[in-house]
Amino acid sequence: MKTIVTLPAQVALSLLIVCLLVLAPPAAWAQSAVATGGTREVLSVGWQAGYCAARPKSKGCAGFSSSGDAAQRFSLVGRFQPRKSYCGIEAGLAQKAKKGAWTDLPEVSLASATKDRLMAAMPAARSGFDRRLWLKSGSCVAASAEAYYTRSLDLLDQLNASPVLTVLTRKAGGTVTLAEVRAAFDTAFGAGAGERFRMTCRKAGNRTVVTGLTIGIAAGEGTLTTLIAGAKPTTSRCTEGWTGMPTVDRASLQ
Repeated sequence: MKTIVTLPAQVALSLLIVCLLVLAPPAAWAQSAVATGGTREVLSVGWQAGYCAARPKSKGCAGFSSSGDAAQRFSLVGRFQPRKSYCGIEAGLAQKAKKGAWTDLPEVSLASATKDRLMAAMPAARSGFDRRLWLKSGSCVAASAEAYYTRSLDLLDQLNASPVLTVLTRKAGGTVTLAEVRAAFDTAFGAGAGERFRMTCRKAGNRTVVTGLTIGIAAGEGTLTTLIAGAKPTTSRCTEGWTGMPTVDRASLQ
């Protein structure tokens, strides 16, 4: 007579998990890691048409033109880990960065092509904001400034190539709602993506003006679609805002 050996339930479950991991393809492991990681970083992008209408004297708005390229796309504000800053940065240098004398900070070391991309995508880089951003935020998410900015710019390019940008450009001079932008996120990056960003707004006179977006992303090297899917849903306090004007006219805000 054959003897049937019954494994304890806990041991049987452990063996099943091991088998599934062995049989699963590497791509599935990566997707699972991203999907369960939660929001690890935030990609912050600016909408210059609105931001410069609300804050025309800001350093990043020097020379801004509604007919220029910067008015037709999202700009890079930063990529950061929530509640982390100045990782491994010497205290004196961090204090110097906090005071706002950005051009006195050390220049970031970038390849010439990356530098060109950054200057086009980040208007405030002309005032040295890229130096402060690397010290404050980049130091916590990347091993080098080159890796930090290359990755951030790649994600920005994916956003600017999506229907999310189309919603804002088609609403230029008018009002856009959170629901409209959420629908565009779902179309561009998959169902549920619209619940993983916030619309940032600023009061200017009697108007609420859209100044940008903050997008939750998971850690990893996947596409923006994959990283957004791995983040947690969030809520946006701003639900509707004016996108900006053909020209920056402060008087019309009153």
